[in-house]
Amino acid sequence: MLLSDILAKLFGSASRLKIIRLFLHNPEEVFLFGEISRRAKASKSASRREIGLLKGIGLVKSGSKYVEIKTRDKKGKKIQGWKLNESFPLLNGLKNFVLDAAPIGREKLLKKLQKTGHIKLVILAGIFGEDDSSRVDLLAVGDAIKKSALDRVIRDTEAEAGKELIYAVFNTKDFLYRLGMHDKFIRDILDYPHEKIFNKLGV
Repeated sequence: MLLSDILAKLFGSASRLKIIRLFLHNPEEVFLFGEISRRAKASKSASRREIGLLKGIGLVKSGSKYVEIKTRDKKGKKIQGWKLNESFPLLNGLKNFVLDAAPIGREKLLKKLQKTGHIKLVILAGIFGEDDSSRVDLLAVGDAIKKSALDRVIRDTEAEAGKELIYAVFNTKDFLYRLGMHDKFIRDILDYPHEKIFNKLGV
């Protein structure tokens, strides 16, 4: 059984785990129910249920955000949402357990990416490692990659990770050209902490 599946059972549901990750990765952001549902790819009813539970134990608390209303006078209003309660007594332990001890499944992610086209190289950094300053979280190189399929993989991974990904995709010819020219963007990725989970280019 995958670690992510074990955690889902441990936390009661996959939706709860994804929502917890969403708040842990975005501690200062206030989320509306619709945003929570969309970002975690959970139904609105499931999101409301899980938020009720997380509020009950003190992990999240009420917050408000200013939302612009699309009218002629362009007025906005404050709407109640939810944010991480940074005073939660078990917060540090929860972060260590959920974010560090439960990384996103590499094998599962790679299988999804390989279905989008002829993948030659996949590099993970940023949110997948210990260096949040990385230029990207994910770099994929391949040919005949279907954009719509790739977008679905990215959205699914963002929902699981609880954070929007910074990613880059190159075809093989373009990537090898940039690599040969010592392109700064490519060098910044390769010269700093990263993880190659698939490499048919011998990079």
